[in-house]
Amino acid sequence: MELTLHTDYALRVLIYLGLRSGKLCQIADIATDYDISRNHLVKVVHRLARGGFVRTFRGKGGGVMLARDPGAIGVGDVVRYAEGPMRLVECFRAGDNRCVITPACTLSAALREAGESFLTVLDRYTIADLLGNRGRLARLLSISESARRNRASARRTMVT
Repeated sequence: MELTLHTDYALRVLIYLGLRSGKLCQIADIATDYDISRNHLVKVVHRLARGGFVRTFRGKGGGVMLARDPGAIGVGDVVRYAEGPMRLVECFRAGDNRCVITPACTLSAALREAGESFLTVLDRYTIADLLGNRGRLARLLSISESARRNRASARRTMVT
């Protein structure tokens, strides 16, 4: 089983925003710090906003921030939202299931149970739980006030 990149990036964005403690963040900074596509993150953030996980602010001085306290955002909820229905095998897709053994197969029941167990474990965690190594995470992502000032200074220098 593998989560989609969209879900992976959604969780990373929420961790990043949780590290920033309610401050507005720029998608460009998140993309740079994670070394991932800004365009892809725009889509991820847009979907997270529609799901009520983040708030976005447009225009100069805009950005993105968590919509709720990190302790109120369940990892299982994020995965369910980002992944949608988990269709691990063809027989989970009623519209295009062509598996001839479906009527007698018990594999689908076992896989459904496994998927539910997976999500049940994730339900025990929140974004706050994923911030346990806050200092180390921030250093790995270059998230610090001095790093922010240096980045902003470098941008101003490039503009002039």
